[in-house]
Parts: sequence; structure tokens; C-alpha cells
Amino acid sequence: MSRRATLASLLGGLAAACSPLGLLNSLGPRDSGARRVARDLPYGDDPRQKMDLYAPTGATPASPVPTLVFFYGGGWDSGSRDVYGWAAQALAAKGFVVALPDYRLVPEVHFPGFVEDAARATARAAELVRPHGGDAGRLGVLGHSAGAHLAMMITLDRRYMAAVDRPDLIKAAAGLAGPYEFLPFDVKASVNAFGRAPDPTLTQPVTFARADAPPLWLGHGTDDTVVHAEDTRILCERMEEVGGPCTARFYEGLNHADLIATFSPLFRKKAPVLAEVSDFFHRTLDRPA
Repeated sequence: MSRRATLASLLGGLAAACSPLGLLNSLGPRDSGARRVARDLPYGDDPRQKMDLYAPTGATPASPVPTLVFFYGGGWDSGSRDVYGWAAQALAAKGFVVALPDYRLVPEVHFPGFVEDAARATARAAELVRPHGGDAGRLGVLGHSAGAHLAMMITLDRRYMAAVDRPDLIKAAAGLAGPYEFLPFDVKASVNAFGRAPDPTLTQPVTFARADAPPLWLGHGTDDTVVHAEDTRILCERMEEVGGPCTARFYEGLNHADLIATFSPLFRKKAPVLAEVSDFFHRTLDRPA
């Protein structure tokens, strides 16, 4: 790696650590009853194709718990798992083994590169969780913002998980403040990430709504001005039109960052987002396979 790349990486890490969510990770309280159990596990050759694992205390191969893969947001061009350990630990404390992967970003890749990474990370997580008490047969995916887009794409568009030979791996999916129907591309992040796609409709989760999809849970704040709540409404309505399982939850007065910030003990009283998404996954994944 060049000195310039090393400096850019360092500055990016410092900027992330000083962001509001980064401060939650470095200074905010953490949930007890869970911890990081593995770090820097590779799922590919690129430096960003690595993940950390978090597990609840007491989870063992003899008494496994469901597995979740969590994708953070950042407009497809920023973000780091080093900033979201608190969120993964909050989910783990609710009784899940949680994989927290990085993925390649714009401009290193464009669509579908980051979606392909999400599928590869999910497949690899299923291979890694058992020694830490995770049940790969009861696996769900979720994400915030751009991460919610990744979670819905690999859940609804069958091609991505089929490409990693795990077409039936995902049993449930949740999205927080996600963009699911955002054509035409009219903001910088979407133009840069998706503007080269030959068929823009294939970049949209709503295109792949289907009756036989795993159950979906979508949450959105009514005061979100980054990704409007209409995206959640549109995807859930489209799922219902085709006979697919979808639950939409709208949180009054919450903005874009609030949806994930409420995972922190500092802001949990603002809305029961963590409790409700965890309940969804337990209802769905605790059923016998």
C-alpha cells in the first residue's frame, strides 16, 4: 500500500471516529451480555472483504442461537465496521450471533460490486458462526440506509445468493431507513454508485418483490429527509400486491440517523426500534427449520 493510500486510510478512520456514530462506538455505553468474539475474518482477497463477529454470553455450539448479518450505511461510498461495533453488540445482546462485514465502496467498485460483496459476506458468515454459537440454518440479514439496500437486494434478487451457492440461506430480512425505489438517479451518491448500470431497474429492490420471499420487516422515521419513508411504504405495498410477507413500521418524529442511533443505550428510549426488529427476527428465526 502506498504512503498516500495509507494516509487516506488513516484520515478516513479519524473522520469516522469523530462522526456522531463513531463517537457512539468509541465513547458510548455498550450492552452487557455480549462481546466481539472474532475480528478481521476474510471473505475475499480485498482488504475491505473482512468481518467481525459478535456473540451473546452463553451461546455455544451445543445451544446455538440465530445468526444475523448487519450491513451499515454510508451512501455506498463510505463506512466502516470499526464504527458500528456498538450496534452489532446491541443485536448480539438480544440473542443473536452477529456478523459485521465491511464491503467494497465507490469508487473502487460500482453496482453490483458492493451487492456481490454482501452476498459473499453472508455466505461466509454462515460458515464461520457455529464455533461461536451461531445457527447458520436460522440466518437473517439487516441493514441501515445503503446497508438496508444491500440486505434487500440479496434477499429479493435471487441471483446474488445463487451466485455464492446459497440460494436459500436467508430466512428473514430487515431494513432501517432504506432506499428501495429511487429512480431516476438524481443525487450524487446514487449517480456515482448506479449510474453505469445498463438497466437501472435491476438496481432497485422493489423490482424483485416476490410472493416466495423471506419475511421482511421495514422501519422508517417520519422525519427522514435523506431517504423518505415513502421508500418503505412502496416496497411493502409492492410485496403485499404480489402476496409476499412484509411488515412496515413508521416511527413518528425520527430522522435518518435516529433509526440506527436508537440501537445505542443512550438513545434507546426515543423509539423501540431495536426491540421490535429483534422481536421480528426471533419470531421468524426461532421457528424450527
